[in-house]
Amino acid sequence: MRVLLVEDDEPVAESLRRGLIRYGFEVDWVTTGAAALAHSAPYDVVLLDLGLPDTDGLDVCKALRARGDIPIIVISARSDETDRVVGLELGADDYVSKPFGVREVIARIRAVMRRAQPRAVLDASGPDAYGTRLTIDRKAARVRLDGEEVPLAPKEYDLLSFLTEEPGALMSREQIMEAVWDANWFGPTKTLDVHVAALRRKLTGAITIEAVRGVGFRLEIVSSGDGSPTS
Repeated sequence: MRVLLVEDDEPVAESLRRGLIRYGFEVDWVTTGAAALAHSAPYDVVLLDLGLPDTDGLDVCKALRARGDIPIIVISARSDETDRVVGLELGADDYVSKPFGVREVIARIRAVMRRAQPRAVLDASGPDAYGTRLTIDRKAARVRLDGEEVPLAPKEYDLLSFLTEEPGALMSREQIMEAVWDANWFGPTKTLDVHVAALRRKLTGAITIEAVRGVGFRLEIVSSGDGSPTS
């Protein structure tokens, strides 16, 4: 996936660029709004800082959105809710406040791409195997346990697909809700617990989903031997 990173703070940009490359992203980095608008190479998503040296990032956001539907994630040190609302109204798909971690940015990229191309994140290489019992065919949106298809509700599938992108990683409730439901979800998070319980029940013996009190959830793949999670 190709990312256009628009950020004039070199330490922040370098750190984010290295992290994204480590996770398999291709990154083009520019430092001004003018360079972003003049960038001609193709890209799949934009990470856009608001505090640019030559223009307000909100103006760049508006100009980029006028050109098409490529997802835009605003990254900014501005914590004011007004900036967040204006950014979303001008066409941004999500908003990340500094400081942030690379994993959070990646989760948000995957979330906006999932919403922009529902279900069709479609890896043509075939089903992904998790341990010896579980496979996920992201092209067909099908899950199989021991070769038999497991009927999952749409959000159960989306939740499983998201958590298996990084087995073993601790995902906060906020990250999960934004990735699987919507960046602007303000409803109760109990629905997340219900879907986690459903996955535990339907995929017993293939995965474990650990609840980390006050934080979120961690999915582990169960090894074929003693039934314990893989490291």
